[in-house]
Amino acid sequence: MRALLEVILIALQLYTYVIVASAILSWLIAFNVVNTRSELVRSIWKFLDALTEPVLRPIRNIMPNLGGVDISPVILILLIIFIQKLIVDYLIPVSF
Repeated sequence: MRALLEVILIALQLYTYVIVASAILSWLIAFNVVNTRSELVRSIWKFLDALTEPVLRPIRNIMPNLGGVDISPVILILLIIFIQKLIVDYLIPVSF
């Protein structure tokens, strides 16, 4: 059971990195730092969007309009941290 929970914790940590990478790439695209006509950039953007959008969309639907500021990745990262804390504090058995 402990091994499965450790794998879940690692997956949640990796997903946090994907969310951060997606947010950074969206800023780079918004400020025209990277060119979306590049095949590499477009494929990375589609990959990150496919991983994050299904989870971020419900959060965006609940959030009020903040005038172009999207804080849904921050809220999702906070939820992931909360889930990680629950797993570590309550589900992983403590061995003495």
